[in-house]
Amino acid sequence: MARLREFNEEQALDAAMQLFWEKGYEAASLTDLTSRMGIQRPSIYSAFGDKKQLFESSLRKYTTSHASHMRAKLQRHSSVKEAFRNLFEDLIAEEYKEERPSKGCFCINTMVELAPHDEKFAILTREHQLYLSVIFQETIERGVRSNELSTGMNPKALAQTLVVALIGLTVIMKSRPDRSFADHSVACILSLLS
Repeated sequence: MARLREFNEEQALDAAMQLFWEKGYEAASLTDLTSRMGIQRPSIYSAFGDKKQLFESSLRKYTTSHASHMRAKLQRHSSVKEAFRNLFEDLIAEEYKEERPSKGCFCINTMVELAPHDEKFAILTREHQLYLSVIFQETIERGVRSNELSTGMNPKALAQTLVVALIGLTVIMKSRPDRSFADHSVACILSLLS
């Protein structure tokens, strides 16, 4: 008879995700993981596999949650321009509200740390970028249908450009640039929707 797990897998995975998000793959040791997750190494291996598999599960959990959050944020407003304005302005506001250094985006951190030399993580992070592009494109197409946005624009190209802008802004915010630098950048990004 198989032994029942004595821990909540979702809570343990969430704890691992938070640790990997804070430290990255290489800097997060198995000792760090067992301490944060509240379980021993054999339980990690049994439930999640090795460290790399645990990292992959953590990244997948994050990207699923992040995409849902982005979709909900963009659907919250009837105005597409207002939806994107809030998305970008909230990103800036959150960073300046935090007292501790920003963790940034777990997926972007993975793009920088692992994707250049690990094909699996290159694919996973690319998939997330494409999924965000689809969410953005659907939102832009909603704006075109409602006549809020010009019918002459290319929704797919604009969506991809906005994803690139979002990634760039997220990275730059880790260095806490002058607020006017960030605000002017967002104003230029949003002008693409005019």
